[in-house]
Amino acid sequence: MNPILYLVIPCYNEETVLPITAPFFLNKIEELIGCSKISPESRILFVDDGSTDGTWNIIKNMSEDYIAVKGISLSRNRGHQNALLAGLLEAKEFCDISISIDCDGQDDINAVDKMVDEYLSGADIVYGVRDNRKSDTWFKKSSAKCYYRVLNLFGANVIYNHADYRLMSKRVLEELSKYKEVNLYLRGMIPLIGFKSTSVFYERHKRLAGKSKYPLRKMLHLAFDGITSLTVKPIHIITGFGFIVALISGIGIVWSVVAKLTGHTVAGWTSIISIICFLGGIQLLSLGVIGEYVGKIYLETKNRPRYVIKDKTPEDK
Repeated sequence: MNPILYLVIPCYNEETVLPITAPFFLNKIEELIGCSKISPESRILFVDDGSTDGTWNIIKNMSEDYIAVKGISLSRNRGHQNALLAGLLEAKEFCDISISIDCDGQDDINAVDKMVDEYLSGADIVYGVRDNRKSDTWFKKSSAKCYYRVLNLFGANVIYNHADYRLMSKRVLEELSKYKEVNLYLRGMIPLIGFKSTSVFYERHKRLAGKSKYPLRKMLHLAFDGITSLTVKPIHIITGFGFIVALISGIGIVWSVVAKLTGHTVAGWTSIISIICFLGGIQLLSLGVIGEYVGKIYLETKNRPRYVIKDKTPEDK
């Protein structure tokens, strides 16, 4: 029996690009059905992340014209990760496999064929990984390398050059639904689930229309959320650094006492100010990192819903 595939596609203010890319998704679904790789019950699920333009109207109109198109609309903008999770958990009830992909056309839709083949060969998770960064600027390439290195340095287990283009089987989605945290970083959460996984490589294209929803500021925020949501290693580093500073301070105290007893003390305003500023900066930085963790604990204990679905397209007739 051929698996039911759901393409899960988060959208936020994408009225300019959606009419261009939606036919690609539809054609791919029809092609895979024609090749008997997936079931005719396979669908495309668009998730409107509280868009303020005509994105939801476009999705509703497409659902009326094409039986393969479904959509859900969130009550407000909750961010890419929450919108993606909403789509995955909605698809879980109907599909055998899901593939998440952005709607901007940058991810090569033809890699879906390889993902389905890997699933049919026994993989539960298939990561879509960029094979190069030829289309990126030097700054983008450099910042991306730093991004992944920092994440792995601080203990966030992520796949290099992988974003959110991936296939997951139904049982992976079932396990993902048991992860109840509010602070989401799916790129780091999925590898924690386990099961057999593999990667397919593809060439990433330029965005077909509209503007990127992930500028450098949001990428840095996402990286920091990923680190603090998945690991406490930064606190361990702070603790270790605290021991080093305490050791140096102890040596300094011994030195100052010896200098006093031997009569070699001199006025040291500059050194005192430098030490005070250094220790003050370290303390504030450490408190800031610890505060981030306390803030996340606060949000988790409130147990608020991660998203609210405002509207859905009609069910299949």
